Amino acid sequence: MKTAKLFLTATLILVAATSFGQTTKLVSSKTHIKFYSHTTVEDIQANNYSSVSTIDPSTGDVVFSVTMQGFEFVKALMQKHFNNEKFLDTKQFPKAKLKGKITNLSEINFTKDGEYSATVQGELTVKGVTKPVNEKGTIVVKGNKIEVQSTFNITLADYGITFVSGKPSSNIAKIVEVTVHAEYMPE
Repeated sequence: MKTAKLFLTATLILVAATSFGQTTKLVSSKTHIKFYSHTTVEDIQANNYSSVSTIDPSTGDVVFSVTMQGFEFVKALMQKHFNNEKFLDTKQFPKAKLKGKITNLSEINFTKDGEYSATVQGELTVKGVTKPVNEKGTIVVKGNKIEVQSTFNITLADYGITFVSGKPSSNIAKIVEVTVHAEYMPE
């Protein structure tokens, strides 16, 4: 009986909050992060579908947590080099993290269908190194589904990812392109 009353009370609070325009935190239901490197030697692409993300529409807070060993490559040797302690050392640094805030939150209506430009300012941590970031993206609201899309560049040396002569030095670009596509549902 107490459980039913508690459930009913929680449901009423949620309905009341929604009625007054308050929005709950959004949690990624599907996140795809891709990085792409182009050199004259070869193109390298890796995909990660194991990342998680949240957006708080009331504050603009955005968090992405990326499992580094979740990146999948076409060639096993590329994956080995990526995870190696000489490159990303994913055993010691298993996650990358973006923590930021949407700076133009007043221009985005998470409850109205449409496509909105967004700017996120915050910090990106890769391989234990944290740097400020200011990136643009698009938020698409369609029914109950919210999608975020962004493409930006990362200079690997900024995050302590350096190269030695030979492979993979000549095979990977010094600046890689990162593409993010995430789908969210209310928490």
